[in-house]
Amino acid sequence: MPVIAHRIAIASAAAFAVLAATASGALAQKKYDTGATDTEIRIGNIMPYSGPASAYGVIGKTEAAYFKKINDAGGINGRKINFISYDDSYSPPKTVEQARKLVESDEVLFIFNPLGTPPNSAIHKYMNSKKVPQLFVATGATKWNDPKDFPWTMGWQPSYQSESRIYAKYLLKEKPAAKIAVLYQNDDYGKDYLKGLKDGLGAKAAAMIIAEESYETTEPTIDNHIVKLKSTGADVFVDITTPKFAAQAIKKVAEIEWKPLHILNNVGASVGSVIKPAGYQNAQDIISAAYLKDVSDPQWDNDPGMKQFLDFLAKDFPEGNKLDGSVIVGYGVAQTLVQVLKQCGDNLTRENIMKQAASLKDFRTEVLLPGIKINTSATNFAPISQLQLQRFKGERWELFGDIISGDVGG
Repeated sequence: MPVIAHRIAIASAAAFAVLAATASGALAQKKYDTGATDTEIRIGNIMPYSGPASAYGVIGKTEAAYFKKINDAGGINGRKINFISYDDSYSPPKTVEQARKLVESDEVLFIFNPLGTPPNSAIHKYMNSKKVPQLFVATGATKWNDPKDFPWTMGWQPSYQSESRIYAKYLLKEKPAAKIAVLYQNDDYGKDYLKGLKDGLGAKAAAMIIAEESYETTEPTIDNHIVKLKSTGADVFVDITTPKFAAQAIKKVAEIEWKPLHILNNVGASVGSVIKPAGYQNAQDIISAAYLKDVSDPQWDNDPGMKQFLDFLAKDFPEGNKLDGSVIVGYGVAQTLVQVLKQCGDNLTRENIMKQAASLKDFRTEVLLPGIKINTSATNFAPISQLQLQRFKGERWELFGDIISGDVGG
């Protein structure tokens, strides 16, 4: 009898040890920071739902619809996304207010895809001092790729300097004697594009760029700037504007019968929110660059990625305008975040969020153009660095040439 009792005691002890190990293993596996639990991942977002950049507000609405779709299917690793999105009217002081509210009151795990260069610049130091990820910011400023000094901030879209270097390469090859007039938004976003253009043109920049005009987002119209630029005799117009002003520029250039080669930055190239309102007939032969598929391009009619996107619009976001480039941006960046959260598993610490965001290898959301992949590392916080040139014909953009890397320094 004592022998049997002893055996039972050993067996119980062994079972207890296994149980304890399992329990501590489970505890070791699950790591949370503020904003994450067994059932929830709380994510903050800041968008200009009103104000001069309100055309971009649809990005936040698309993301909300996509996360709802994910939640309806069971969430990510069993956790539902609680997406809290606030309006900052594209006003940096308001952005600061909303970021503080999200971090200190709503206690989000991180802030995802806040929009605009001036708004993100206003919260850049705050987010990094708080060690809260400012993840996949919706702006292409080059400064978001600075893991050494700002390890909590990462971009997503190609950098503005990368993109304008591609335009510079094109001009040096196709129009080396060009007389270039530049219109740019007077902030970090506009200046970043301008720097990339000048760096890309190199020693020829001073001779080729004959006029530079900046505008403020508070101006109701940029018509007077366009008239002034035409008077310089420029035969290339580099148009660095956000949607509202891009539509104005296209209309005014046509109205005053100025016929330059018109290069329009990607952020103002949406068919739905820019070209259509400005008039298709006024946008013929404009050149831009793309990294995402365009719904209006028939070559994607049978594309599985495009079919998935259109299926999402039909089922989960019927109010979304498929021709609005911002909708496909919101969808693509939301898919990228879902991948990062999947990689995090049960370690939902802010540190691991950044670690996984910096560990994307050849990831593709299938709305990216073929050949473009997302790659990040501990020293590379610029997920997308490739684009393809496109020309506006009829009622849509037509891609031409190869996929080009506009890596700064590359």
